[in-house]
Formats: sequence, C-alpha cells, structure tokens
Amino acid sequence: MSCGEHESHAHKHGPSCGHKAVRHGDHADYLHDGHLHAPHENHLDEHRLEVDRKRPGVCAPVECGEAHGGSCGHERVPHGDHLDYDVAGALHHPHGGHCDLHGLLPGERGNAKKG
Repeated sequence: MSCGEHESHAHKHGPSCGHKAVRHGDHADYLHDGHLHAPHENHLDEHRLEVDRKRPGVCAPVECGEAHGGSCGHERVPHGDHLDYDVAGALHHPHGGHCDLHGLLPGERGNAKKG
C-alpha cells in the first residue's frame, strides 16, 4: 500500500480517539470527515477502500429511504474513485435517483463511538 500523506492536524487517531475504526488490510484506519486516516510513523496516510468482490462498485439498488449528501448525518467513506455513505455499517452510494449497496464497512473490534 502506498504512503499518501494527509495534511497534518492536531488530532491523534487511535483506539480511543472517538472516530470509527475501519479494518483495512493489516491495520486500522479511522473515519474522520470523509477521510480514512491511517497513523503511520510521524504522520497520517490517506487511504481509500478498494473496489473488490466484498465491496463492489456496481449498480446494486437497495431500499434507502433518504437522500445522501451534504448534511444527511452519515459519514462519507472513500471507496475506489467515489464516496459512499456509512449507513449502520452498510456502504450506500447515491446513483441515478436511488442508492446502491457497495458492501459492508469492515469494522474493527472495540470501535470507539462514532464522532
């Protein structure tokens, strides 16, 4: 996995930081303001979930009942070349007047509360 550094900020991510931990390969990323931050050495790497068999990037309509974007209250999740929304652990992608299900958000044991 390449090291794409995120601009620095004062917040330190870890198991008790208050952001949702997301299992990503052999480490945990932290979902924060539409970014997946991975602590690495003295900085944060910027990650995206891969489009794969478990989290495809295809049109797969799902009952959604709401529009996503702006201030919908769901955290944005970088996935492939687009953004999905975390709806109770499911990745919803607004598309063509409906939502597509792009799989499940890989959780991390002992998640801190969503913040």
